[in-house]
Amino acid sequence: VRAAWDWECNAGIIACMTDFRGEQGATGARESDESVQDKCGMPIAKRVPKERVFHGDTFIDEYEWLRDKESHDVQDYVAAQNRYCEQRMEPLKTLRSTLFDELKSHVQENDMSVPTRMDGYWYFVRTQEGQQYAVQCRVPIRGADDWDPPTIEIGVPIDGEQVVFDTNAEAQGHDFFRIGGMDISKDGRWMLYGIDTSGDERYDFRIRSLETGKELPEVFEGIGGACFTPDAQWVFYVKLDDAWRPYAVMRHRVGTPIVDDVEVYREQDERFWVGIGLSFDERNLVIGTGSKTTTEVLLLSTDDPEGEFRAFIPREQDVEYDVSFSRFEGAGERGEDIPLAVVYHNALNPNFEIDVIDMRSHEPPYRLGEGVRVAVGSPYGCEHGDEVEPGASEMPIGTPYSNPCNPAILQGAHGLGIEGISIHRHYVALQYRAESLTHIAVMTKDAAAEDFLAGRPWKFTELVPHALEDDWDVDESVDEINEERAEVWGALDQLAAAQGEGSAVHGVSRKAMTSSDGATADAMPGETRRLYSIGVGGNPSYDAPRMRYSFSSYTRPGELHDIDPATGEDRLLRRATVLGGFEPREYMERRVWVTARDGERIPVSLVWRRDVPACDSAMFVTGYGAYEISSDPGFSVSRISMLDRGVLYAVPHIRGGGEMGRAWYEQGHLLNKKHSFEDFVDAVRALQCAGLASPARTVADGGSAGGLLMGAVANMAPECFAGVEADVPFVDALTSILDPSLPLTVTEWDEWGDPLHNADVYRYMKEYTPYENAPSDANDARVAVFPKIFITTSMNDTRVLYVEPMKWLARLQRAGVDAVAKIEVEAGHGGTSGRYKQWEEISYENAWCLGVMGITS
Repeated sequence: VRAAWDWECNAGIIACMTDFRGEQGATGARESDESVQDKCGMPIAKRVPKERVFHGDTFIDEYEWLRDKESHDVQDYVAAQNRYCEQRMEPLKTLRSTLFDELKSHVQENDMSVPTRMDGYWYFVRTQEGQQYAVQCRVPIRGADDWDPPTIEIGVPIDGEQVVFDTNAEAQGHDFFRIGGMDISKDGRWMLYGIDTSGDERYDFRIRSLETGKELPEVFEGIGGACFTPDAQWVFYVKLDDAWRPYAVMRHRVGTPIVDDVEVYREQDERFWVGIGLSFDERNLVIGTGSKTTTEVLLLSTDDPEGEFRAFIPREQDVEYDVSFSRFEGAGERGEDIPLAVVYHNALNPNFEIDVIDMRSHEPPYRLGEGVRVAVGSPYGCEHGDEVEPGASEMPIGTPYSNPCNPAILQGAHGLGIEGISIHRHYVALQYRAESLTHIAVMTKDAAAEDFLAGRPWKFTELVPHALEDDWDVDESVDEINEERAEVWGALDQLAAAQGEGSAVHGVSRKAMTSSDGATADAMPGETRRLYSIGVGGNPSYDAPRMRYSFSSYTRPGELHDIDPATGEDRLLRRATVLGGFEPREYMERRVWVTARDGERIPVSLVWRRDVPACDSAMFVTGYGAYEISSDPGFSVSRISMLDRGVLYAVPHIRGGGEMGRAWYEQGHLLNKKHSFEDFVDAVRALQCAGLASPARTVADGGSAGGLLMGAVANMAPECFAGVEADVPFVDALTSILDPSLPLTVTEWDEWGDPLHNADVYRYMKEYTPYENAPSDANDARVAVFPKIFITTSMNDTRVLYVEPMKWLARLQRAGVDAVAKIEVEAGHGGTSGRYKQWEEISYENAWCLGVMGITS
C-alpha cells in the first residue's frame, strides 16, 4: 500500500532537478601529493597515476585512489566537496527556500489512500503534516461480500482501525530508513517486514505479531527479500553474495533457530538474480531467476513447503518468460473449472506473446508456445524479427502491425509490445504498449472463456481516460498566445530541412496546435495530443468484482478508478489533490516526432504553461534510455514551479528504453548504445533550431544509466547545454564493467556488452564512457563551451558506486569545468528518505537548474 503523498509528489522521480553554477576561473593543472583547494575554495584532487591495460589499450587513471571508501583522504575529500557545493549554492538559498515552500503548498500533507482489500482487511495509508513517513493502517472487512472500500476521513480514526506499521516511530534514531518489503499472513495475525537503515539495500527482516506487537527472536540479517507461506509457518528468503547479487533461496521454519535453515535453491550462473514470492492464487511458492535476456520460473506447492522446487518450463538461453495461474470457473463440459496457466514469453516473437494453457491436457513441464495465443507483439525492427516474418527486421519500428490471432483493438498498432495479462474471477485485463504509450483493455471473464473455447480472438475493449471538461484538448477556442506559438512551431519542418542532417521535427503544425479531436494519438508519425500513463493496479484479490486502474499525465494529477467490465460503469475513487490553486487546463502537453541522424523517428514529449510562448525558452530536458525502461508521462508537483517560471519541459524518448517495444530497446543497447546519446542530442538540437528553446538556457538531467547519458551528451555536444545534472551517474562505465567482482557487473554484460573478454565491446565502450572522454585539462577546446555540471551521489550506493561520479568530478574540475557535487553520506541509490528531506533535495537541485537558466527568483 503506497503512501498517498507518493501520488502527488512522486518525490525525486521524473521531477525537475539541477544545480547552480557560480563564477570560477580555470584551475589549470597542479601537481601535488595531497588534495588541496584553489583560491575559490574548490577542492583539487591529488593525482595518483594507475595503469589499466586491456586488449592492447592502456589508460592512465589518476583518480582511482578515490575508490578506498575508508581512507581518510577520501573522506576528507568528500567533506571538502560538500562544503564547496554549499558555498556555491549559498547565493540561491532564498530560491531554494521559495521552491520548497511552493512544493509544500501544493501538497495535502494530511492525507490518506483509498483502502485496498486483502483477505479479511481493508488496508490503507495515512500521512500527517510534519511527519516524514506514512503510517500503514487497516480495518476489518464487514463481510465476505464487502467490496466497497470504507470511507476514510483525514485525521479521523474509524471503528476497528489498527496501525500496522508506523514508519515514523520505527525510523526514530536513523538518518536513513526504508522498508524493504512487508508480507502479512493470510489470517492477518503475523507480519514479516524488512528495513534498511543505511541505503545499501541489504535488509534485516523480522516477524511481528500484529495482535501483541511483540517480535519473534529470529532475525534474517542482510538479505534481499522474503515471504511467508500463507499460514505463516514458513519463511523463504533470498541471500546476497559479496557482489550484492541475490543468489540463493533459504527455507526457515518459524520458531526455529536461523542456523537450522535449509538452502532450497542456488543459482550458479552469475548473470542471474534470484527472487522468491507467492503465486497470485497463493497455491505455489515461486522462484524467479533471470538475467537481462533469460528467465526461468520454479514452483513448489504451498501444501508441501518442504518439497522440491521444479521448473515450470526449463530455461532456454535468450528466452524470457513468466507464468501465472487462474481458471475458468464452471466452463468445462460438465460444469467443472478449467485450470489455466498463463504464459508470457518471447520465444516465438521478440515483442512477446501471451499463451493460455488448459492444464487439464497434461502435467508440467510445459513448453513455450503451447496453448492458445491471446496477443502477440510486432516483430518490426527487432533483431530476430525475420524469424517471425521475412523482412521484418528491416521494417521501420513504427510500421502498422496486424496478426489474425490478435484482438481487434491491436490490429494496425504501431510499435506494438505486449506487456501482460491478468485473469481474475470476474474479468480479464490486458496491458500493452503502442504508439509509444501505455494502454489497457478489459473484458468479462465469461466472454473470455467463450472466446477461449471457441478458438477466436478475445474481444477486449480499450479503456481511455476521460478528457477534462473544457480542457484545451477538446476546447476549439484559440487565444493569441496559441496563435503565436503555432506560428513558431509551424516552421519546424522548414528549419529542419535547411539543417540537412537529422533533427527534423514532425507533427507540429498550426492546425495541430489550435485544434484537437480528442483522440489518443494521431496516425504515426504525427503529433500525439493526449498523453497519459494508464495501468491496472491495486487488485490484490482474485475475487474482486470490479477492476481498479490508474492514470496520470504530465498535466493531470493521478486518478484511481474502478470499473465493472460487465456494465461499463466507471467510478472515480480518488483524484490526487494538488493545492495552491493548481489548474490542469493552464498547462499543455504534446508528443512530437524528431528524425534522428540515422532516419529513425524519436518521440519527444513537451510540457509548458499555456499562457507562456514557447519561443527561445528556458528548457529542462530529461532522459534515460536503458534497460527497456520507458519514460512515460507522469505528474510531478515539483515540476509546477518550473513551468510557472516559463520553462519548457522536454522528454526525448530515446532508444534503449521500451517506448516502442523490444526493437526500441535493441537499437539502444550493446553495440547500438550510441543511438541513445545521438537521439537525445538530435532531439535537443531540433527543438533549439526550431526556436523553441535557447541553448544558453537549456539544462539536461538524467540519473543512474541516465547519468551516463548526461556524461556522454555533455562530451558529444557541449554547446547544446548551459547545464547538466547527473544523478548517481554511471559515468565510469568501462572501469566498472571490466571488474566482475563489483556489484551488478556480470549481469550487466547483457546490457552493455562484455569488454573484459571482447575487444570490440571494449573499444566501443571506450568511445563513449563519460569519465575517460571528458576534458582532462584546460587545453581541451570543449572546456570553453562545456556545460556547468551538478552531480549527486551517495556513499552507500551499491548500484553505481560513489567512486564513479567522484572520479568524473575530479577530472572535470582539473580541466576547468564548473562542476560541483552534493554527496549524501547516509543514503543509497535512491537518495535520501523521508518526504520533507526529499522535497528539500528536489528544491536544492531545482534551484541550481533555474540558476543556470538565469532564473533566480
